[in-house]
Amino acid sequence: MGQFSYLQRSTYVRLKELSPIRSNAMQLENRPQVDQKSLVRDCGVGSYRSDGMKLYDSVRAPNPRRVRIFLAAKGIDVPRVMVDLVSFEHRSDEFTKLNPLRRTPTLELDDGTVITESVAISRYFEELYPEPPLFGRTPLEKATIEMWNRRVELGFMTEVQMVFRHGHPGMATHEIPQVLEWAEANKPKLMASLRLINDRLGEVPFIAGETYSIADITLLCAVDFMKPTKIKVPEDHTHLWRWYKEVNARPSAKA
Repeated sequence: MGQFSYLQRSTYVRLKELSPIRSNAMQLENRPQVDQKSLVRDCGVGSYRSDGMKLYDSVRAPNPRRVRIFLAAKGIDVPRVMVDLVSFEHRSDEFTKLNPLRRTPTLELDDGTVITESVAISRYFEELYPEPPLFGRTPLEKATIEMWNRRVELGFMTEVQMVFRHGHPGMATHEIPQVLEWAEANKPKLMASLRLINDRLGEVPFIAGETYSIADITLLCAVDFMKPTKIKVPEDHTHLWRWYKEVNARPSAKA
């Protein structure tokens, strides 16, 4: 995952505020740069300034990374506040007021409105910045992307997370109770999901069809999150490996 330089800010929970970083992903992918000062949509959303928002972010965790990649793919800059999950900053009183579920990513708008959940945050920015579309254009594209994003997120990604959270010694103080049997039970489910995904990618270039989408972002983050579980994608999953090399080479994947 990408590394960011940031300025220390003294607060009750020692949150670290990251200065805005302009992604060059749009230029590298030959897409027009969007205006970051005034975001005006003709569908009644209104006018927003990206520098009035705050994205509460965390390194290493897959869900905050999903939003970072999504924003980078669209060339969107949002000031970030880094939340250290290892030292339990997400469980502080201050952060709990923002998000009672105590999870990142969390987006705070300039009027104080808070949006949580990575897909919800991504949908918000999709409406503000419709190009390039990462949720699809046509009704069928949108439905297919939604279907595969949910399949990956609720199936494969969840299985990876269960193996990690319930099986990794370092998560013993985070996942209470930590059930080792549940980690083991999810390993064969994880491998079955990988076979399904590999078969799908033998039919289409991207997981939801012919174009890159949020479903590919979810899948990339899930595959990379297999590393701390010590489980590897089988070498004979050639379609998945072909897809991974292509998607991981995109500039936005480094966000």
